[in-house]
Amino acid sequence: MDIIEDLKWRGAINQTTDQEGLEKLVQDKHIGLYCGVDPTGDSLHIGHLIPFMLLKRFQLAGHHPVIVIGGGTGAIGDPSGKKSERVLQTMDQVKHNEQCLTEQMTKLFGTDNFTIVNNRDWLGQISLLDFLRDYGKLFNVNTMIHKEIVASRLEVGISFTEFTYQILQSIDFLHLYQKENVQLQVGGADQWGNITDGIDLIHKVEGSKAQAYGLTIPLMLKADGTKFGKTAGGAVWLDPKKTSPYEFYQFWINQDDRDVVKYLKYFTFLSHDEIAALAEKVKKEPWKREAQRRLAEEVTKFVHGEKGLKEAQRITKSLFSGDIADLSADEIEQGMKNMPSANVSAEKKNIVLWLVDDTKFEPSRRQARQDITNGAIRINGEKVTDVDAEIDPASHFDGKFVVVRKGKKHYFLARVTK
Repeated sequence: MDIIEDLKWRGAINQTTDQEGLEKLVQDKHIGLYCGVDPTGDSLHIGHLIPFMLLKRFQLAGHHPVIVIGGGTGAIGDPSGKKSERVLQTMDQVKHNEQCLTEQMTKLFGTDNFTIVNNRDWLGQISLLDFLRDYGKLFNVNTMIHKEIVASRLEVGISFTEFTYQILQSIDFLHLYQKENVQLQVGGADQWGNITDGIDLIHKVEGSKAQAYGLTIPLMLKADGTKFGKTAGGAVWLDPKKTSPYEFYQFWINQDDRDVVKYLKYFTFLSHDEIAALAEKVKKEPWKREAQRRLAEEVTKFVHGEKGLKEAQRITKSLFSGDIADLSADEIEQGMKNMPSANVSAEKKNIVLWLVDDTKFEPSRRQARQDITNGAIRINGEKVTDVDAEIDPASHFDGKFVVVRKGKKHYFLARVTK
């Protein structure tokens, strides 16, 4: 099965400008293809994985992916999907974000048969007069204002700055076609107008026989109709400092049965047969959640490496079993980041008083004594049944945390203040 047929099977194609021509092109030779990302933040999130997974599949098939970091376009602001003008960032912010994104993408794609470029390197060399004479003359305003990304903003207004974004993105495609042998641009469904503008520009400059193609990816929705990638806590980031490997792993392992097979097709490199077998298990043994576990393993390993996956699995297993004594302070921080918590002092204290007065974990001393006597309370993984026992906050987890567990699932994190 060739790359285009595989992408169809995985549900990864929304539109192509000329699918027959593209299929023939990738069968005849290895091509260059690109996707752009503007440095509006210092980390990618899982929404960025949607086009990047497609580029990675092309890379594994021998093709050459190019990532364009929009140091130039990012200073302008893409109106796509926006109801109002972006707040322009300082150039220092843009450059910091560029560096962070470059590091993340190198981790995903490696350095072999992969290129990262910055469109500020060529857009920044174009003078205003050159822009108007060499490119502005080739774009019709009537056509531009009917593009969805512009038309949707006409009522509330759009600045000339953001209006010209589609021209700058078109120049990117032309430059990469000429300098990097890129013949395919990939983007989200909202990028269709910008992509076709780029192809039109290539044909006007290079001639109608120039082989340039566009491919967009479907909008990914969950079974309940909401947009993929958002959680109650916000975006799921690829930066482990923003979303830990454990949180990342948990995001994937908690996916709905109705979505998991779609995500296995899209976000993993498992074979068709492996995915079909997992789909069958979802139907026959959904309670085992084997498909979700495999999904979480594959995507976490791709983004955070084997080390990040092992760390996430270790925390998951320890919290499920309650055997947390051997976890590090960093692992406790990851695994219990969103658990109920309170700040406590570092001084030693009677367990009953500590549970009631310091943490407010127990509503009363009577209830605390009852739970302790009944063996329902564990401190740092150890069962405590003596109401006269003493809590020593410095005894575990580098003196940073005390972990309380009541019953099987009720965890509480006490953060020790110095």
